[in-house]
Amino acid sequence: MAKTKSRKLNITFESDIDLERESESSEKTEKKKTNGGGKGRIWEFIAIATIPIVLVFGNSMLVPVLPQMQRELGINKFQSSLIISIFSLAAGIFIPVIGYLSDRFGRKVIIIPALIVYGGAGLLAGFGAIWDSYTVIIIARAIQGMAAAGTAPIAMALVGDMYKGGTESQALGLIEASNGVGKVLSPIIGSLLVLIVWYASFFAFPVFCALSLLAVLFMIKEPKHEKKQDLKSYIGKLGEIFKEKGRWLITSFFAGSLGLFILFGVLFYLSNTLEDPPYKIDGVMKGLILAIPLLGMVITSYTTGSLIKKKGTLIRWLINIGLVMMSVSLAATIFFFTNIYVFIGLLTLSSIGTGLLLPCLNTMITGAVQKSERGMITSLYNSLRFLGVAFGPPLFGWMMDQSDRLVFISVSALSFITLGLVFFLIRPPAKLAE
Repeated sequence: MAKTKSRKLNITFESDIDLERESESSEKTEKKKTNGGGKGRIWEFIAIATIPIVLVFGNSMLVPVLPQMQRELGINKFQSSLIISIFSLAAGIFIPVIGYLSDRFGRKVIIIPALIVYGGAGLLAGFGAIWDSYTVIIIARAIQGMAAAGTAPIAMALVGDMYKGGTESQALGLIEASNGVGKVLSPIIGSLLVLIVWYASFFAFPVFCALSLLAVLFMIKEPKHEKKQDLKSYIGKLGEIFKEKGRWLITSFFAGSLGLFILFGVLFYLSNTLEDPPYKIDGVMKGLILAIPLLGMVITSYTTGSLIKKKGTLIRWLINIGLVMMSVSLAATIFFFTNIYVFIGLLTLSSIGTGLLLPCLNTMITGAVQKSERGMITSLYNSLRFLGVAFGPPLFGWMMDQSDRLVFISVSALSFITLGLVFFLIRPPAKLAE
């Protein structure tokens, strides 16, 4: 009789209930990690938030100063707008280069020297103002812009490296909100500093940079940096990303750029309008009025960042709702720009729309690529945002010289076009990748 080998039959049962429990337990573990490091995370969030605030002060703090700068230096409206534009243009050009360097060498190693140069260039601009040298101020502002390329844009990539899921979205929302807080506070601070002397804002930059520098040095622990890539393979990977996702990425870049083009252009318009008859409002009161639309954007940005997490469907809805709010409110300003109260109300609605738009774009764009390419992608995005800021004030200034109504016909038309592009081209999945 042939011997038979005894064999064991292993049967494994998988229960949907067990899988659900595993999923729930992993979510709880993630929450515990988030809550467990709560105190440390709060300090990290504060440190990260200082970086975009410092960046925003670089432009927004000077907006209320521009009319007086024109009088003191004997320059025209276009020349004064270049104080804002040269900063943003330099940043926009250098951001992609610095983004690559941050991917290659690390985030903090870029942010720290950038803050030092940023503050030093502020001092140079201050001395240029004392010497009544418009040329020195412009050169200093260009240097500041180059340094600015290594601040908030790299902070966005750093957030993508440090956090995942809902925490990442919350941190990105915080960046956009702190960006907005800077925009709210900066015209008020600029208006207060101008009471001392008109160029005091330039000398305030090193102080703010020093505070941010200390926060970054001691409160942020950057994750271990991934393997370095050579430039050729890096650009090759970038090309692959745009080949696969270029349609919606380029549309997202354009939408983010438009949001800031309109925001800074409108601030420039409002700052000049308030100082002209019949309003003749300047000083702190003007700073407070400029802060109203920005406050709406700040609250909306932070709330949006906290809610969206990685919910692609919600993100798509909020992007489109934000652009609808911007388009409709800007179209209404064509008829109501002469009524200052209605005008400010409509600008606030538009800013709330921007507050819905930008955090959603941030979350989509940072989640579109792996960590090793994130610095370059977010840098390209921020580069175009800066170019939006750069062209806002001079183009608005030129259009103001032609016709006030032309200003709002142009920007409302641009908003409606962007809404159409976004509606048809941006369709994120129901759940975004971590």
